[in-house]
Amino acid sequence: MISVRVNGQRFQVRAASIVIHDGHVLLHRAADDDYWSLPGGRVEIGEAASATVVREMKEELGEAVTCGPLVHVVENFFDIKGEPNHEIGFYFQVALSEGSPLVDKARSYSGLESDLRLMFQWHALLDLGSIDLRPAFLRNTLSTIPLVFSHVVHPGADDV
Repeated sequence: MISVRVNGQRFQVRAASIVIHDGHVLLHRAADDDYWSLPGGRVEIGEAASATVVREMKEELGEAVTCGPLVHVVENFFDIKGEPNHEIGFYFQVALSEGSPLVDKARSYSGLESDLRLMFQWHALLDLGSIDLRPAFLRNTLSTIPLVFSHVVHPGADDV
């Protein structure tokens, strides 16, 4: 995976899945986290970011997906447990396979990444403003249908 520590800061390349179905988006979080994010993971060296989202959905949920268009390129700056992070993110529109059992919005789904338990859940696009979704710019951009390509620096350069 493309993740290195340089001068006390972690740099990584991540690919994320934007799965929208019937006015809802599929989000996930680690069992002990209090915030939500788009499913995805770190890009492997030599792997296209579009292949990462397909691999991650298969590994974490056992779901075969189709990777669609690139929607966002994100330069994301944030801290996790006091460690500064600089992440380059590629966010793709992703479609579930026809007849996927994951379209049941009344339930949560469990996943696993290495030894980390993950919870997947559908959230109404209209309700995104009321949840802790990271990066936060997604609260607005995900509810703009059709999705529009953008390059995002989050937080903004003046906020870093």
